[in-house]
Amino acid sequence: MNSTLTSISDAEFARFSRFIYDNAGITLAPSKKALVTGRLGKRLHLHELGSFGDYFSLLASGQHPDEVQTAVDLLTTNETYFFREQQHFDFLRQQAVLPRPASHTLRVWSAASSSGEEAYSIAMVLADCLPDRPWEVLGTDISTKVLRDATRALYPMNRGRHITPAYLRRFCLKGTGAQQGHFLIDRSLRSRVFFAQVNLDKPLPDMGRFDVIFLRNVMIYFNDDTKRQVVARVTSALAPGGHFLVGHSESLHNLQHELVSVAPSIYQKPG
Repeated sequence: MNSTLTSISDAEFARFSRFIYDNAGITLAPSKKALVTGRLGKRLHLHELGSFGDYFSLLASGQHPDEVQTAVDLLTTNETYFFREQQHFDFLRQQAVLPRPASHTLRVWSAASSSGEEAYSIAMVLADCLPDRPWEVLGTDISTKVLRDATRALYPMNRGRHITPAYLRRFCLKGTGAQQGHFLIDRSLRSRVFFAQVNLDKPLPDMGRFDVIFLRNVMIYFNDDTKRQVVARVTSALAPGGHFLVGHSESLHNLQHELVSVAPSIYQKPG
């Protein structure tokens, strides 16, 4: 079977739309039919299936949990890059240098961290601002594949184009031999950045409190009801006085919440 010739019917697309909504809270618009076809088509070929309906039946059988996770990974992976939306990292720098008790560990959560670029960008800022103070970063995502990439911390050189030359020299190791053309995040950062699988559409594990939470460029995939639930769930882990950051194209407008807007796409929890 040539998977490039396989199309998806409206009924099949509706099934996968429900599948990813049930598993990740993501709403797929009809315009995403090409994305679903492109990302899942190779799985049909791998399993020698003749239609997307057959593939959905395989997922729904309950006998292939690894394949279910693979499908979730493929349908939830989104674009990311180092220091995306630079203004947020400038804001983080301002917050990081504020006076705090010496014993306080500054904790930042990258709640949709994808392959780790956001989490490591946060870590570079904190390492620069707090050389002698405790801090840590947690990156979470629903996709196990991108979390493996994040933990590996090895990126093609062109992915570092938004990292300043000073940060590249200080925090990134240029690959040689088999790793030529890549860079590795320095161990000093990797030792303070942790990754875990978390589904924001389900009850959260106990992860403690965070001073800053990044939840950027993911709520655009949720309907309003899911947005309200996710915001309430995520901000429950925000310390009083802490800050919550969303993507520049996103807003909490018309969503019931306790946060106070302090700048476009930046909110604060009353303390």
